Formats: sequence, C-alpha cells, structure tokens
Amino acid sequence: MGALLSLSRFIDRLNEFVGGNIKWFLLVAVIVCTVNALIRYLFDNSSNAWLELQWYLFAAVFLPGAGYTLLRN
Repeated sequence: MGALLSLSRFIDRLNEFVGGNIKWFLLVAVIVCTVNALIRYLFDNSSNAWLELQWYLFAAVFLPGAGYTLLRN
C-alpha cells in the first residue's frame, strides 16, 4: 500500500509541475492566434501552418492540463 501512495504522490507532484509550466504554452498559443488574425485581416494573407500550430499548441495545453485540472478540482 505504501508503494501505491508513494506513486500517487509522485504523480501529484508531476501534475503540479506540468500545470505550473503549461501557462507558457498558453501564452505562445495566444500570441500565435493574435498574430495569425492580424495577418489575415490586415494583409489578407494567411498560412495553414499557423492554424496547425494553433491546434498543436491547444493540444499541448489541454491534454497535460487535464491532469492538473482534475488535481485541483
């Protein structure tokens, strides 16, 4: 039983670390979304690469952040 509690504490610490650092991915995602919108509306030019990057950043925020959200209720 002690081993499982130790594993549970390790997972909680890992979730705290990931949740505390995921904010940087969110900041980059917001910047990419803003730049993409500005380029699209001001210069009438856009690239699918920006949209793909937005989705990858969203996944990088959402998937690891889910554990942190469950930890914090």
